[in-house]
Amino acid sequence: MEKLIQLYTAWSGKAPAHVKKLAGAGSNREYYRFTSADGQTVIGVVGTSLDENRAFIGLDRHFVEKRLPVPQVLAVSDDEMRYLQTDLGNTSLFDAIKGGREAGGRYNVAEKELLLRTIRELPNIQIRGAHNMDWSQCYPQPEFDENSVLFDLNYFKYCFLKPTELDFHEMKLEATFRRMAKDLTSEPGECFLYRDFQARNVMLDAQGNPYFIDFQGGRKGPFYYDLASFLWQASAKYPFKLRRDLLAAYYESLRQYVEVPTVRHFAERLSLFVLFRTLQVLGAYGFRGYFEHKQHFIDSIPPAIENLRDLLALRDDMLPYPYLRDLLQRLTELPQFAPKEVPVTQRSDGFRTTDRDIYDAHPQDGPATFSKYDGKGPLKVTVYSFSFHKGIPEDPSGNGGGYVFDCRSTHNPGRYEPYKKLTGLDEPVIRFLEDDGEILEFLEHIYALADKHVARYIQRGFTHLMFCFGCTGGQHRSVYSAQHLAEHIHQKFGIEVEIIHREQNIHQTLNVIKRPA
Repeated sequence: MEKLIQLYTAWSGKAPAHVKKLAGAGSNREYYRFTSADGQTVIGVVGTSLDENRAFIGLDRHFVEKRLPVPQVLAVSDDEMRYLQTDLGNTSLFDAIKGGREAGGRYNVAEKELLLRTIRELPNIQIRGAHNMDWSQCYPQPEFDENSVLFDLNYFKYCFLKPTELDFHEMKLEATFRRMAKDLTSEPGECFLYRDFQARNVMLDAQGNPYFIDFQGGRKGPFYYDLASFLWQASAKYPFKLRRDLLAAYYESLRQYVEVPTVRHFAERLSLFVLFRTLQVLGAYGFRGYFEHKQHFIDSIPPAIENLRDLLALRDDMLPYPYLRDLLQRLTELPQFAPKEVPVTQRSDGFRTTDRDIYDAHPQDGPATFSKYDGKGPLKVTVYSFSFHKGIPEDPSGNGGGYVFDCRSTHNPGRYEPYKKLTGLDEPVIRFLEDDGEILEFLEHIYALADKHVARYIQRGFTHLMFCFGCTGGQHRSVYSAQHLAEHIHQKFGIEVEIIHREQNIHQTLNVIKRPA
């Protein structure tokens, strides 16, 4: 620590005003935040491996020269065991998406945007970072090769598979591992393989822009590895749709840097790396959990097994290893890896559990419920036009559900003498509104909203829904809008629709359309 302070003092010209030790991560390196008298901060690092320090410092200088989003090494001690780097703050991507992770993979819009920003930036360091790279400085080896693959696969075998006491044919498994190693290294990899690309190793600035740290284990290799590492991180619990969106974002970003393989080839190659990465992390979890008795790693095993189950559902040609596939299938069926059922709280408040799956349920929520108003049907829709000067129509059904739309943002025919005594049902007014076009765009959005709402109310067996359109006098725009929405709903769904143009004293009912079953 004293030598690190000396390095800081030599670099800045003054002793630090404040020093704070930061929480450690997965490595044995120690991190300190130095604060100067004027509030400027830098990070001091004390390493335990000279080769690892040299790898980080060399890679960092190369990336900084390429203007990639990484911290900058500011000063290095003579023995290269300590160095200073720019301070990227306290917020990692891992911390920023904590809410979605703890909610079982329910990421909100802001969290998804951070993930998308990060995955779009990954090809930048993979492709541009590899340009003119001196691979000899990489630690512990310069390139992703068959030996490194076999090392990780055997790590899985000895540290995870064997402790389960599952029977397997060791020679058959070894032969499969060798074939898999050849497959994984068969495609030229001219990229920077980050190797430990995960949310913990991404820092976010005040604007949410990602910066990459802890890349000292990187080497030359294929870009699939980092993608698999990031998107199939077991604890992240990314749902299928989010993972698909992140994959698409990465693929489109990658196209800006290199000629990309076809989507089919990309998916097939990625699947092999996902399998490899899953086995690799299970090996790590086994060693840290079973042998070092660290509960965090034991807790990480079930979501990793779930990833494995998803992989086994792929086509045989995407994971072309029959013996390994059979072995892993038996592994996922072991009693200790059986999915845990989520306890369900019984309700006693007059609401009952639904027997109709109209919503996609999340396992942690238990069975869905629906209210005593469900299942009464059929649905009847009422559509009003009205004048805001005379108040919003009351709901005679007592349901209180529906919408009130304000048409006063659209061009008003009532301002022109030829239309003052006409309504939105009259041809001249209809021509005026449709020629102007503004009300058509207005209604386009309302149709989309109404379609979703009516469809769901029909599914749930609700009995009433109301739409109200108001304008200045309840004569032109509101009448046109109400009439057209009513006819749209009636034609699309065939249900009964009641139209009430309140200020015009017009009441009309569109009866149920009987359609062939």
